[in-house]
Amino acid sequence: MFLNVLSQLSLETKPTNLYEVLSGMAVVLFPRIVWAILILLLTRFAIGISRQLSRRFLNPVEPTIRKFFIQTAEVLTLIVGLVAALNVLGIQTATLVAILGAAGLAVGLALQSSLSHFAAGVMLVSFRPFEVGDFIDGAGVAGVVDSIGIFSTTVITPDNVKIVVPNNNLFTGTLKNLTAMGTRRVDLEVNIGDRPIDATIVSLLSLVQHHPLILNDPKITCNVASITADATILYLRPWCSTEVYDQAKSEMQQLVKEFLKDSSVG
Repeated sequence: MFLNVLSQLSLETKPTNLYEVLSGMAVVLFPRIVWAILILLLTRFAIGISRQLSRRFLNPVEPTIRKFFIQTAEVLTLIVGLVAALNVLGIQTATLVAILGAAGLAVGLALQSSLSHFAAGVMLVSFRPFEVGDFIDGAGVAGVVDSIGIFSTTVITPDNVKIVVPNNNLFTGTLKNLTAMGTRRVDLEVNIGDRPIDATIVSLLSLVQHHPLILNDPKITCNVASITADATILYLRPWCSTEVYDQAKSEMQQLVKEFLKDSSVG
């Protein structure tokens, strides 16, 4: 670009000293720089507009896909603005693309991790092992999915901590979706001591099945897990909806504890 400016000055102004050369360059370059700055400012404004329009038009779409495409639209708008600003400055984007292509291998190796996270983000949105609002356990993090981005997924833990997890960590590792099935089984180990087994099982089933958080379908089960000389262990397994799992488990444990206390022998 600067060579072109100098050539233009040599043909039009024929400068005789350095001051005239620099002055001529400033006259030629200043409008271009101003236009480039204006384009970048407009790009920033356009990103905000694209975010609003994307949210409006994608509002019927589920949050998982909506947030992903909103971020994609913002990135594409930024790229278009940068290319336009470079063109105004006289930097040929075709040449820039050729240079980047020649350095593609090095750039690819340097951005290997980021590209893998981007690819994993696309796969997560496509295969949808989880959605926004699901409670997941994976990559050493457990919590509710807040958003699935281009490179990372945001998870809010039960104690209200925001954690950003790289997409590739979630896609390639073992992942538990604790919300997807809609219901969960509450597994309780109950030590009934030397109480009569059949009568205690009947009492426990009757105690649990009338609780408002417990579902009748699937059926509640209570089976003998192990027997020793001093104790009998039962598996009590009622079902509840996923949203109230923690509350149901806590209240079931309290009910069973009070039942065992009230029915204690001696």
